[in-house]
Amino acid sequence: MAILDPAQPDVERSDSFSDEKAGEKNEKSSVQIAEPATGEVYDDLRQIDLDEDGKERPIVTDVDVATRLISLEDDPTLPAFTFRMWFLGIGLSCFGAVLGQIFYFRPQTISVSQLFLQILAYILGVIMQEVIPGPFNERYSFITPNNAFWRFMNPGPFNMKEHVAITIFASTAAGSALAISVFAADELYYNLQINPGVGIFTLIGSQLMGYGLGGIMRSFLVYPTYMVFPSLLPTVQLFDALHRGKKIFLQKKRVKFFWTVFCGIFIWEWFPEFIAPTLTGISIFCLANRKSAWFTRIFGGAAGNEGLGMFAFCFDWNYVGSGGGSLGALFTPLSTQLSLYSGTLICIIAFCALYANNVWNGQNFPWLSQELFYENGTQYDQLSILDENFRLDKAALEVQGLPWFASSQVLTKIGTNLSIGATITHVILWYGKDILEVIRRYRAGDTYDPHLAKMKAYPEVPMWWYILVFVGSFAMAMATIYTGHSGLPGWGLVVGIIISAIFLPFVVTVYAITGFTTSMQNLVQIIGASMMPGSPQTNMYFTLYGFNTLQQALGLVQDLKMQYTKLPPRVTFTVQSLGAIVGGLLNYVIMKVIISTHREILLDVQGSNIWSGQQVQSFNADAVSWGALGNTLYAPGGRYGIVPFSILIGLVVPVPFYLIHRYYPKLGANHVMTPILCWTLGYLSVGINTSVFTTFLLAVFSQYYLRRYRPRWFRKYNFLLSAALDGGTQVMVFVFTFAVGGGSGKVANMPNWALNPVGNPDYCMRLT
Repeated sequence: MAILDPAQPDVERSDSFSDEKAGEKNEKSSVQIAEPATGEVYDDLRQIDLDEDGKERPIVTDVDVATRLISLEDDPTLPAFTFRMWFLGIGLSCFGAVLGQIFYFRPQTISVSQLFLQILAYILGVIMQEVIPGPFNERYSFITPNNAFWRFMNPGPFNMKEHVAITIFASTAAGSALAISVFAADELYYNLQINPGVGIFTLIGSQLMGYGLGGIMRSFLVYPTYMVFPSLLPTVQLFDALHRGKKIFLQKKRVKFFWTVFCGIFIWEWFPEFIAPTLTGISIFCLANRKSAWFTRIFGGAAGNEGLGMFAFCFDWNYVGSGGGSLGALFTPLSTQLSLYSGTLICIIAFCALYANNVWNGQNFPWLSQELFYENGTQYDQLSILDENFRLDKAALEVQGLPWFASSQVLTKIGTNLSIGATITHVILWYGKDILEVIRRYRAGDTYDPHLAKMKAYPEVPMWWYILVFVGSFAMAMATIYTGHSGLPGWGLVVGIIISAIFLPFVVTVYAITGFTTSMQNLVQIIGASMMPGSPQTNMYFTLYGFNTLQQALGLVQDLKMQYTKLPPRVTFTVQSLGAIVGGLLNYVIMKVIISTHREILLDVQGSNIWSGQQVQSFNADAVSWGALGNTLYAPGGRYGIVPFSILIGLVVPVPFYLIHRYYPKLGANHVMTPILCWTLGYLSVGINTSVFTTFLLAVFSQYYLRRYRPRWFRKYNFLLSAALDGGTQVMVFVFTFAVGGGSGKVANMPNWALNPVGNPDYCMRLT
């Protein structure tokens, strides 16, 4: 991998986003990075897009992404802090936070999509542009003076900087904070009512601490060109399509293409989501044999926890797209997806082998399940082994016995831990030297990224701002762990933060290059169980500060990469911080209301069609299994001792592939993303799996065929297509949830017919 310098006449391209051999130089496609500044990415033909034969070359490297997919144009005079930005930013943050917290307590896990908020912000921004008086609004120009106030109210057309700021503001607030899971588990399972003041400061401290950490490390986690962040590409291309180059004919075609696909998928999604659920998974094998349990386990998967979905066809973009069961078929690099689906094939074989051989008494339990069980297969009473202080009661444990997991769930935990170890070694072997070089050049003041060079027009966020956020958050956390009686000692908080700081570079590097996020939650829970055993309560809070801090830092780093859109850094810092605070406050209020009115339903295993505590149940079950039983259940000689030991095994997994590539580079071992390969051992352990085969076919079509053989169409439309499909689907899910899905308090069920059968939608044999 090369470190890129715009001043160099020839640039060695990084292979991080490509299928080129690592370290090799593609002489045909070496270009000057400064060249694209003279042409726009929507122009039909530019010299930078052509090879020496005059044909458009594929998007292969990270430099291609930075200079050929994303615009380098910028207008520093465009205002970001306008009335429209503040009004819509705060309004959509409140809307997203409330909606996200409601979705958290739904039977089906749904998140508020950033694309949904992006599209909603654009529509509302254009409306405000037309109706608010301002000196540049032709309707009111004859009565509105051209002064600072009216320029603040309506400075002209709704611009890109306002739009990006609103989207970051709202999406930051729209997720349910992990602290909510802790508070909800406290109230539902331990009858602990946290003081509102302590709860609010716990929320703010736990949400902002990661922001401080991520900002401190931004020089090597955000600025390098090879830190692509594939999941941002559809979002950024949509910003470009809506705001840049509107006078260019091709750009008008792209905008029309987006809205056509958007409306088409919005209409189509009503069929698989409501009218004809069989379209979620059509299994030829199950249609041929509806009475075989093994056919259901292997080829079924249109219902939750039904089967592995092998060779099934899915026509529901909610699962095929990035919001469902995939990493994003249209924008995730092919090497990432091939690693994913190679691991998925191993997952299918391993699940079947474990179950067939009754490993860990797997046949006593459901084929796919996330719950704790007694050995006879009944659900485990986790509270019966805790004393009045919610610590492990060893005498009660002797009576109840240790809980069991479904064998598929054990393999999932093994795969997750293998990926943790593999992430560390993979990053060190493949990217370690480059990260050190990036840090050195950043300190020397080099501008090694074309977008970073453009951002020099804006004042940077001083490092002390991020340090202040980190120190303030740490102080809030230290105060609340004691006033809130969390059971977490001060040194435990420090250890949790150190874990986040150590693993943040590894997790972000893998995510920014491959689009895959390594979950460190298991590692944090293992360390917490080892250092502070016997208490689920303590383990939950240790997870909050050891895992959530890392996740929040990852979110901040990805938003900072919105430098693709040239949003000033200080604007990004402001809207991120305020979004986290607004979201946390409203998360807390809505959680209290829902728990007080639906407590019994949330405690019920199945819940209702409208409300469910399944996410809280899962979080609490993990806290019990690790916090109370970790030193017994996962001890070296324990029943599941292989689970924590898998982290050490994972450290070794990347080494053979690295050595093979070093001595036999033509074999392509550099394309194997070992953290993903490990993680997918449990990829099919939960949810609806019929999308996997379809997503694989789509990934090969997009990331191989279109990118290599239709490069011009790929450059112009591929990522915009992904944005349109995801955006239209998310809007449909939102409308569906409140129209007929129970969001308004009433569920409307579609009558049964051929494509909405009783039982499994794919006609596979019902196992439970």
